[in-house]
Amino acid sequence: MSTDTVQVLQSDGFNKSRWTQLPRDVLIGHQAILQLPDIIADIRPGRSVLIISGGTTREVAGNAVEDILKDSYDVKRFVAGKLDTTTLEACSQASLSADFLIGVGGGRVIDCAKIVSYKQGKPFISVPTAASHDGIISGRATLPTEAGSVSVGAHPPIAVVADTGIISQAPHRLMASGCADVISNYTAILDWELAHRLRGEQISEYAIALSKMTAEILVKDANLIKPGQEEAAWIVVKALVSSGVSMAIAGSSRPASGGEHKFGHALERLIPGAALHGEACGIGSIMTMYLHGGDWREIRSSLARIGAPTTPKELNIPDEIVIEALLKARDIRPERYTILDMGLTRESAEHLVQMLYEA
Repeated sequence: MSTDTVQVLQSDGFNKSRWTQLPRDVLIGHQAILQLPDIIADIRPGRSVLIISGGTTREVAGNAVEDILKDSYDVKRFVAGKLDTTTLEACSQASLSADFLIGVGGGRVIDCAKIVSYKQGKPFISVPTAASHDGIISGRATLPTEAGSVSVGAHPPIAVVADTGIISQAPHRLMASGCADVISNYTAILDWELAHRLRGEQISEYAIALSKMTAEILVKDANLIKPGQEEAAWIVVKALVSSGVSMAIAGSSRPASGGEHKFGHALERLIPGAALHGEACGIGSIMTMYLHGGDWREIRSSLARIGAPTTPKELNIPDEIVIEALLKARDIRPERYTILDMGLTRESAEHLVQMLYEA
């Protein structure tokens, strides 16, 4: 290409670009864990691996992963307890000699592997043992701090191996939470579109379409999400992957994180550990859909059919705490404009909580 041609191409005023990071391989299905060696052979990340797991997930799948790989790779193990600075530093030290990392577990373990691998510039493979939220594939991680949980940038896994047999045996509450996380995409994209109209924020129609379609499929298949069913795990994991891809397309978590997520993070700060991430987002989505003037009853009905909570009472959370979380949501990521940033009053917040209990 000549210099003149380059100048012509650069002179038309178009200057957009976006770097989309996605996993290279995604394997979902029955006994998928047995194909882990094939996945590693395909991506060729190296010969030494650190397997990161939790105390429980080590027994569920971590030991099995080690047995599958130990004859062909130099395998080391690390058990991640509470996800904090101390754990991340210890994991970083343990991974110095590793070529790549494998996170075997739930959200805490996957986030640990994600953060450490990102900081060290090493690839990691996500092997989820539960379908509790879309972090199994996304490029962001949740890091607990003294001030509450914060979302931090990382990178997506180079591969995902989701064994539906293992995931289906996790407590159903975890899968129901994952469903609620995806269903809350409905209000996340409404908030994104609101920010576009009022603040001129750039949107991605492709990311919005994929995020909305993913939520619609889960709502349609809500009656199939049953405890202990591998088909349910299959449906939910595919939805979580699609939701993660929508974020990769957008280059941010916007397609899957709006006011309902800000509410969820505020709730976590006020009463840590009372609700799973997806549970809080699901309840938040009912309330924010009401504010948007949408079909909040459909969201509530879908969550109930899946087995996710729809009221604070089901989680033993006082209504007053939920009211405070609604009012404090605007302080979470204030640069992210949502329906909860439009001057919600205490009276309105009280009405929203009471609305959750309506027949």
